[in-house]
Amino acid sequence: MRVGIVGTGFMGSTHAAAWSATEATIAGCVSLNKAMAEPLARQYQSAAFESFKEMLDEVDIVDICTPTHLHHGMVLEASRAGKQIICEKPLARTIEEGQEMIAACKAAGVQLIVAHVVRFFPEYALARKQVHDGQIGDPAVLRLTRGTFQPKKSEDNWFVDFAKSGGMMLDLMIHDLDYARWVAGDVETVYAKKISSEHMGAHVDHGLIILRHRSGAISHVEGSWAYPPPLFRTRFEIAGSNGLLQHDSADAAAIRLHLHGSSNEDIPDVPLPSSPLSEDPYTTEIKTFYRSLLYGETPPVSGAEGLAAVQLALAGIESAASGLPVTIDQLPEVKEEMGS
Repeated sequence: MRVGIVGTGFMGSTHAAAWSATEATIAGCVSLNKAMAEPLARQYQSAAFESFKEMLDEVDIVDICTPTHLHHGMVLEASRAGKQIICEKPLARTIEEGQEMIAACKAAGVQLIVAHVVRFFPEYALARKQVHDGQIGDPAVLRLTRGTFQPKKSEDNWFVDFAKSGGMMLDLMIHDLDYARWVAGDVETVYAKKISSEHMGAHVDHGLIILRHRSGAISHVEGSWAYPPPLFRTRFEIAGSNGLLQHDSADAAAIRLHLHGSSNEDIPDVPLPSSPLSEDPYTTEIKTFYRSLLYGETPPVSGAEGLAAVQLALAGIESAASGLPVTIDQLPEVKEEMGS
């Protein structure tokens, strides 16, 4: 199958490297203009397209790695063209946009897969399997932490434009909100606090979201855009009725040095968690997605699951702004997928 990559920034380049490890053909890529797409296209001996529409005529799969606020329109256009779609997280900027995207793909008979890569980090995948195999009994309390620096760009830093990205909770914390739901099930209520709600205009952000799951489990999800670059630290603790699962990304590092004020030249624009494995989790993710499309298997992260994660992140933002808990009403798309 031929894949076209939309967006040639840090995440588009990461996905391109992952696609190169599959049997798929990277047909080409598209960016804000052809000149911006050409370096990545040359790297993978593929085409730099003039426009998204031109690319759609030449591919079977569209891999969307653009800023969040652009996902909606691109998914609608790709679905109308009958293309299979992989979309970076978060699925959409709003619930309504996500619902339209899912409906459009369903009507067109194409897959919509959401790239929640944390599910493909082996330590996270193994912990979830052990929970579902009953190794620690019934999950009771989950503590999930993801801390890094605020993404930077030399121009048009859409990450810090709340209208485009949704801020730290929608862009970063959504990873662990999706994971908490994947492990402990659907959520009843969300309560949250974050620095940017208390101190408007702050140059960093740090937040805590508490989820009460329908199962009775409670998840404490912590996220931060306040660490010094290039630090990216993750950890989790899952306590059950019979045992405990723990992981800290710092434990995999032989030596750690964290300095403020160091040169920014070698720091990536966007924080990226690392893995000590020979196969990058982004490659594992893309290989899994490709197999599901190639053989008609159930997609590993559906549009409905991506939408449920967006709902939790937006509820966190609402709660942090109001100071009140938010009740989660299960969305029709999620109910349909669960058969409830």
